[in-house]
Amino acid sequence: MCSSSTANPQVKRLGRRHSGFYDLRTNKHFTLKTNTLQRADLDEFVACYHAENRHERKPTWSEASPDGRWRSYTYEEIVKRDKCSLDIFWLRDESLEDSDNLPDPDVIAAEIVEDLKAALEQFAEIQADLSKN
Repeated sequence: MCSSSTANPQVKRLGRRHSGFYDLRTNKHFTLKTNTLQRADLDEFVACYHAENRHERKPTWSEASPDGRWRSYTYEEIVKRDKCSLDIFWLRDESLEDSDNLPDPDVIAAEIVEDLKAALEQFAEIQADLSKN
């Protein structure tokens, strides 16, 4: 466990702070070829981030709205986590809820192969670019 806010003079000076987290991983299944991340996939995050005025950021998650992807945590909540881990998730992963909904193993294996091939192609392009220089 990390040190508490009362033992940390920096936190005392800053006062009670919140950190916002957006979960783009849970129940989103992006791949390098068949379901690539698109700009539209980030629209909700951009709206929640509220770059023009960070003081107007409002979490979309609450007890009443447990599917909200934007959630705020206090410093105290974060330091209470094991080793102050920032690997934070709160949304229910639908693929883990019911194993009957999982794709067949051959489909999963084919997706893994596809992703690995795409990654290797990208590394080959990088290597070729580096070789030119």
